[in-house]
Amino acid sequence: MQAIVLEAHGGPEVLQMREVPDPVPGPEEILVDVTSSAVNRADVLQRLGHYPYPGRKPAYDIPGLEFAGRVASIGERVTAWRPGDAVMGIVTGGGYASRIAVHERQAMAVPDAIDLVDAGAIPEVWITAFDALVVQCGLRSGDVALVHAGASGVGTAAIQIARAIGATVLVTTSSGKVDRCRALGAIAIDYTNDDFVEACQAHTGGRGVDVVLDVIGGDYLERNIEVAAPRGRIVQVGTMGAAKTNINLGKVMMKRLTIVGTVLRARPVDEKIAVTQRFAHEVLPGFASGALHPVIDTRFALRDAADAHRLLETNATFGKVALAV
Repeated sequence: MQAIVLEAHGGPEVLQMREVPDPVPGPEEILVDVTSSAVNRADVLQRLGHYPYPGRKPAYDIPGLEFAGRVASIGERVTAWRPGDAVMGIVTGGGYASRIAVHERQAMAVPDAIDLVDAGAIPEVWITAFDALVVQCGLRSGDVALVHAGASGVGTAAIQIARAIGATVLVTTSSGKVDRCRALGAIAIDYTNDDFVEACQAHTGGRGVDVVLDVIGGDYLERNIEVAAPRGRIVQVGTMGAAKTNINLGKVMMKRLTIVGTVLRARPVDEKIAVTQRFAHEVLPGFASGALHPVIDTRFALRDAADAHRLLETNATFGKVALAV
């Protein structure tokens, strides 16, 4: 099969197409002919050598945390799928390839309303946003959420999920992306001109927000604590700014806040299955009805993954950078 294989770490130029053996599915796995995948910030970190494969390293270091395609064959104990079924899902790696093997319960049916070439841009950021807002922080109707990097893949998914639940969602974004975040249903805060703490306090009448989803880290955490309402929840899903900072624990205690750190990639298979199945039950119907949709900035062929990485690193995108396999 064709795959992007990391044989060295460095700039986008290290992303080279290679011919490698097809994966062999286990008895509870399906083999998928991949139609699409997408680029995530974690892929960039993996390319740079800052995000190693968790657990035993595979024979070929293939990036890619998500996939969509059609089932090519099934293991002897598989009951949920048949060859030809359209599926998508999250994986620990291997999404930048023409074939992938995955546990049958890590796969979800692609709704008829979503084209397979777009479906590969759904699993990673949408499950991340759902897990952070709903599973980890219990976001519910009537709550107010603050989502940092509202124009990112996770951000555009989080806006739609929060709105579908019936929550109010405020997002931070740059000046050129404010209008597009508003079009998705968010109250957009231009971080280049406005202080998000002041903006959130003004919007909530000084009460603060119930949930903060942060991908930035660094000194944002202290400000997130400031903007959180009593018994608020802060979930850290990335550290694009910095991984270390100082905080006032007294405020955390007085407000009775919960601070959660989370990732998807390093979780064991059973946890990936659990969140996938819950997402499929609670969120996928929204795609089927047309209420939810993936936001895709640009599409590249898999062979042009280096150019896709270069674009993502400009921070100029809105939503996902997709890969057609």
